Amino acid sequence: MLKLFRFLKPYWGMIAAVLVLVFLQTLADLFLPTLMSDVIDKGVMNGDTALILRLGGRMLLFAGGGVICAVVASFLSSKTSMGFGRIIRNKVFEKVESFSLHEFDKFGTATLITRSTNDITQVQMVTMIIMRMMVAAPMMAVGGIIMAMSKDKPLTLVFVVALPVLIGAISLMAVKGLPFFRVIQTKIDRINLVLRERLTGIRVIRAFNRVAHEKARFEEANADLTRNYIKINRIMAFLMPTLMLIMNFTTLAILWFGIKRIDSGSMEMGSLIAFTQYAFQILFSMVMVSMMFIMVPRAQAAAVRINEVLGTEPEITDAAETRTAENRHGYLEFRNVSFSYHGAEQPALDDISFTASPGEVTAIIGGTGAGKSSMLNLIPRFYDVESGAVLIDGVDVREMSQEYLRSKIGFVPQKAVLFSGTITDNIRFGNGKASGEEITAAAETAQAMEFISSMDLGFDHEISQGGTNVSGGQKQRLSIARALARKPEILIFDDSFSALDFKTDSRLRGALKKLLNTEMKDVTVLIVAQRVGTVMDADRIIVLDDGRISGTGTHEELLHSCQIYREIVSSQFAGDAAAAPKGVTA
Repeated sequence: MLKLFRFLKPYWGMIAAVLVLVFLQTLADLFLPTLMSDVIDKGVMNGDTALILRLGGRMLLFAGGGVICAVVASFLSSKTSMGFGRIIRNKVFEKVESFSLHEFDKFGTATLITRSTNDITQVQMVTMIIMRMMVAAPMMAVGGIIMAMSKDKPLTLVFVVALPVLIGAISLMAVKGLPFFRVIQTKIDRINLVLRERLTGIRVIRAFNRVAHEKARFEEANADLTRNYIKINRIMAFLMPTLMLIMNFTTLAILWFGIKRIDSGSMEMGSLIAFTQYAFQILFSMVMVSMMFIMVPRAQAAAVRINEVLGTEPEITDAAETRTAENRHGYLEFRNVSFSYHGAEQPALDDISFTASPGEVTAIIGGTGAGKSSMLNLIPRFYDVESGAVLIDGVDVREMSQEYLRSKIGFVPQKAVLFSGTITDNIRFGNGKASGEEITAAAETAQAMEFISSMDLGFDHEISQGGTNVSGGQKQRLSIARALARKPEILIFDDSFSALDFKTDSRLRGALKKLLNTEMKDVTVLIVAQRVGTVMDADRIIVLDDGRISGTGTHEELLHSCQIYREIVSSQFAGDAAAAPKGVTA
């Protein structure tokens, strides 16, 4: 947790003010019993009403000052802890944003959400408690002992027995409960994972009648967390009664021995009352410490998890000195590229080499698991190559800043992703400066105007979270429009036509072809597709098989030179000889 406290630097002034205010509040609280003692011994016993009123006024003054200090200290500590939490959340978010896909795979979405919310909340709460309780408790304990000794030194021997017993009870409970606090956060991770899967996959769950199964999964994770909390609470349930028992026995001992000392004339009644109050302050400070023992271990476990995120260095980082391309905008080259996923036995890509030039359409086709999407993910550096190099305009992408590299690319992912907001917001997501005319033109090219114009609000139609209020084909067309509005140098389609019917697919390819021959004639286009009809007009088709290039050429060239391509074409046009491309026998 100490590592995280470095983010408190902007709040050192407030922290210092809180410490001063807590100190003043503690002094006021410690001085009140002494005033009470004087009221009884010097005022009540002597019948001096004027002294009683004067000392009573001082008590009100000190009590009021203590209240003001407490309120201001609470305000400042709350503001500091909330700001501290905000800083950590920003730092975690920035760090997660810098992660490559490998780091996302390593942590998992569910645990990253928990660490960004629940874990930071735990640290935030404890920070506020530390500034109030952990500072006040030692002051109160030490000051209480000093003031108690000023009233009667022999009677303070009661604390010699009480305090070690109290500290021993608190330590025993902490040792027993600490292991359970460490695993609570992982249990919460599990609940978040199951809940997230259930919410995002609700359609599939209902379609396959797996509601009861998923309910059982959640109940299991929930029961696991509940059992852990019960174990902790069983331990902590003994803490407060034990503390109260020790406090009561201590009070009885003080009263027993105190009365004896009053009878012997060694102590006055007011001093005994003050001593009793100091005893309560000392013991209450120990209770405050025990509360810290309950809160701190869990916050410590949360802090460790937060530091794991902040301490993880992303695999993909910008070079110390980045380069920019000076010419040939959009020229792409794969040079002997090999790539493997972590833990995979076989490489996803092996010795891939090809070039794609501005004004050309390069299509990539192959079976499932051939490495098509893996190849595209290397271009914007979602992953880095294992060997070889990916070059844009003659510069290795690893030598470019990620921001500069990705500013050149318009990417349409395999799984269309939309964000909550209007249709305009989603299309402009690719280019924040896009005008209304440019947004409309991108939507027309993407064949999205057909359904946008049928909506009551048109481009102002609200897209729900995840785009659940539009169809799969509509999401794909809006994703394509978003990439077109970006006006990139390299345009990448990762199987982005799969949800479109053949008629819409054909119209979209025709509109793209027209656009690429006019306004975007200098754009390099890469298309991954499963349909031969989508790629057959490309300037170059690359056939992938098990991570290797098995053929490169135009549609006609591959029909004669590549057996795998012929098999793909034949399988898609089997039984439909009339529709089969020339040269293919179904």
